[in-house]
Amino acid sequence: MSLGTEHRTPCVAVTGVAGSGKSTVARLLAKRLGVPFAEGDDFHSPASVAKMAAGTPLDDADRDPWLRSIGRWLHEHDVAGTGAVVSCSALKRRYRDTLRAACPGVFFLQLTAGREVLAGRLGRRRGHFMPHTLLDSQLAALEPLQPDEHGAELDATPAPDTVVDSAAAVLPTG
Repeated sequence: MSLGTEHRTPCVAVTGVAGSGKSTVARLLAKRLGVPFAEGDDFHSPASVAKMAAGTPLDDADRDPWLRSIGRWLHEHDVAGTGAVVSCSALKRRYRDTLRAACPGVFFLQLTAGREVLAGRLGRRRGHFMPHTLLDSQLAALEPLQPDEHGAELDATPAPDTVVDSAAAVLPTG
């Protein structure tokens, strides 16, 4: 059954834990598709950024307005027919459900990698508010995509261009 999205550029949420390469892959994918890109971290409130920078994981009350803002952004681009790509951890099914409620056709690309790879990347990252100490809480919260979710899980260990090639290959073509 069609949802009226034939021949439309998809709206994509590149998801995963810190260090999985969400921002890099999402930015490259948006460029390849010729669609707008948004960094999910830019939707966080100053209070949430400060909380994470202090090493305290966000709770659902912190995440709800952030997810709703990202959902509105996706919805606006879906309605405009432009497609879009956003990076957003969306670790739990209910977080993805919030995005899907705003943009029913959103396609999730969930990036995965082993803890060692993720920790190594976070250890080399500079100038980001998210400390590496929150990695374990993110891994504990991560819920894989379910069969009824519109999306795909991708191995994030190859070079970013290779991950983008894999992402482009699994995107719906309309």
